[in-house]
Amino acid sequence: MTAGRFVSYLRVSTDRQGRSGLGLEAQRAEVANYLNGESRRLIAEFVEVESGAKGNRPELARAFALCRAHRALLVVAKLDRLARDAHFLLGLKKSDIDFVACDMLSANRLTVGIMALMAEEERRLISVRTKAALAAAKARGQRLGGFRGRSGTAEDTAKARAARTRQADEHAAVLEPILLRIDPAGTASLRMIATALSAEHIPTPSGRGAWTAAAVARLRARVAGA
Repeated sequence: MTAGRFVSYLRVSTDRQGRSGLGLEAQRAEVANYLNGESRRLIAEFVEVESGAKGNRPELARAFALCRAHRALLVVAKLDRLARDAHFLLGLKKSDIDFVACDMLSANRLTVGIMALMAEEERRLISVRTKAALAAAKARGQRLGGFRGRSGTAEDTAKARAARTRQADEHAAVLEPILLRIDPAGTASLRMIATALSAEHIPTPSGRGAWTAAAVARLRARVAGA
């Protein structure tokens, strides 16, 4: 049994699945079964609730950051579940993170690279077929298009703000043990902590730029208020 520290990454494809837990418990069980034993320790779990077509993977980026900070391995329950997600596969291939897939223990960066190419080709073919179908419908005189959406309401804005706040709180909770390790006595300067976080390649809350004293102060305030 391989010893070490692990960060798990679970993914469901819709918000409804995320709220209901559909699929998550099965993935957690797969990970727990793999980690069974005292020599394997799970540091944190990240859950991504995304559409497969979206390229943004904030939870995956945080999982990568924590793996780097703790020199941990990324563990996913089912690589075959993510086989059509080219963005995820390419990110895994290009990262410097070692990983293990519970359902495909022999997988490596070469494996996911090939899977990513296949996923990209499948998406390209789907796009070609869709455009051909639309062109044929237009040639038959069928009217294309439809409802284009609506402008955001005050309720939408409030929900978006609450989602950003929740995301920031979750990010602060992830960074709290790293902050305590860097500054256990709570006496280090904000600038020193910012330098240490940057040196460990821990991403800022926005995912852009370098850590600053002001950003560390905001992080401390959010951790204190949690």
